[in-house]
Amino acid sequence: MTPAHELEDGMDYVPAKAPVLLGHHFSSIAGAGPINGPIQAAVFGWVPVLLWVLIGGIFFGAVHDFGALFASIRHKGQSIGEVIADSMGVKAKRLFIIFSYLTLILVVAAFASIVANTFTASYDQAGAIDYAKSAANASTAMISILFIVIAIVFGFLVYRRNAPLGVSTIIGVAAIILCMVVGMKWHPLYLDQKTWMIIVGIYIAIASVTPVWILLQPRDYLSSFLLYFMMIVAVIGIVGAGIMGQANLDIPAFTGFVDSAEYGSGVSLGSMFPALFVTIACGAISGFHSLVGSGTTSKQLDNERDARPIAYGGMLIECALAVISLCAVGFIWNSYHAGEGGIVTPTAVFATGISKMCATIPFLKGAESVIYSMLILAVSAFCLTSLDTATRLARYMFQEFWLNPGETPEDAVGFKKVLVNPYVSTIITVIAGIALGLTGYAKIWPLFGAANQLLAALGLMAVATWLGKAGKSNKMFLFPMAFMLVVTIVSLIQTILAKFGQIAAGTDTAWNIALVILAILLVILAVVLAVEGVKTLTEKKAAQ
Repeated sequence: MTPAHELEDGMDYVPAKAPVLLGHHFSSIAGAGPINGPIQAAVFGWVPVLLWVLIGGIFFGAVHDFGALFASIRHKGQSIGEVIADSMGVKAKRLFIIFSYLTLILVVAAFASIVANTFTASYDQAGAIDYAKSAANASTAMISILFIVIAIVFGFLVYRRNAPLGVSTIIGVAAIILCMVVGMKWHPLYLDQKTWMIIVGIYIAIASVTPVWILLQPRDYLSSFLLYFMMIVAVIGIVGAGIMGQANLDIPAFTGFVDSAEYGSGVSLGSMFPALFVTIACGAISGFHSLVGSGTTSKQLDNERDARPIAYGGMLIECALAVISLCAVGFIWNSYHAGEGGIVTPTAVFATGISKMCATIPFLKGAESVIYSMLILAVSAFCLTSLDTATRLARYMFQEFWLNPGETPEDAVGFKKVLVNPYVSTIITVIAGIALGLTGYAKIWPLFGAANQLLAALGLMAVATWLGKAGKSNKMFLFPMAFMLVVTIVSLIQTILAKFGQIAAGTDTAWNIALVILAILLVILAVVLAVEGVKTLTEKKAAQ
């Protein structure tokens, strides 16, 4: 029996049909990650990107995601922190949860800012709204709002009126198309960025304490069809461009072990090791996935047989999206460079590349601008989905930190009873995330890549130690775990050295000092938990 049935509470633990849960899981782990990473890393050439996406996705990322989900199922649907507590002790659990929670706050800050910027109105020099420039953003905002309404109605029909899933899906997808048409024609909301940040904060606060069947499950399920549609259109464009003789490989196979910054944003990523493995996360392996799998997905899994197609399969679909992104940047490679007129934003690169490939097909020639807008909208929808999930995950982490192994929020007493209250933990999380989003998250964001990959290494370590303690084979986790630890530590050391150089030059001193301190703390965390993990693994081996 899965935790969704054993602990069903109508709020967080709610069984979901496999297609619905795959929609939630895939929408949550995807976001813009499998688009941004491969496009940014393409500066090293298409061969390194393709190899890391395929090898990393199949043997690192999918193993990591499936292991995290299954370990959580066997720990009452609780996070990887609880798995660590079981095999490595409470101290290791608390270190992991502090790190994970702070990483999630950074995710909330970044994604809230991205979503708000997608909705924000433009202003002219006189401070008046420029309605012509703002129309696209206002349209995206209205479509997103209508989409939430559709999801709530869908959830009510499926879970409270027992409407057939197939029929409801057809109606739901038709409603999405209708809301897009309405949103493009009628979009009266023209608000500034700060106002949208506050609105987004209120939304995620409500969404993270709302029963999953009302909003999270139906919205993520329906939004997954946007991504499936986006991928189908992309495949049609890629294959069609090849058939029409318009495909090109202007992108080099390999540009060198050090990025020359000739292409992309103009900011060098540095040496291919470790930059390639930190830049491409969601398309190959990402620590955020373990938080989703052991946070929301494990609490909704109807049957253990569904775990592999949802977790392992969801990662493989994401690998396919990463390969599509590589094709997109390859098609417009000569436009992807620094300087005036260049296309450098990964989302714009993706939408431009796919829409231009589609335009090579005769019957899609006039649809380039429509396809471009649809792709941008789909990416925006996934950022909102990941934001909602990240807030709920952070709430889970905050609650688990105050509990001893095996305890639930109902067992807490005293001040802990207050802190594990879902409303209190949500308010603390949202205020911290939105405040950071309104101030300086961009200054800290350069550390996110390494922090996220450290999370992946610790997730692999948690599952490996749990399996080892249980006397099960864990060999498939050991090499990916060691590799990701080395990647993370090397990346963090490079960051520390670079920031020391900037401090010596007197550049943005306060923020660089803060980044150095955070990077050093992450290195210490990685070493401490690695030592604990190795000790646990060797002790078990000696006992055998």
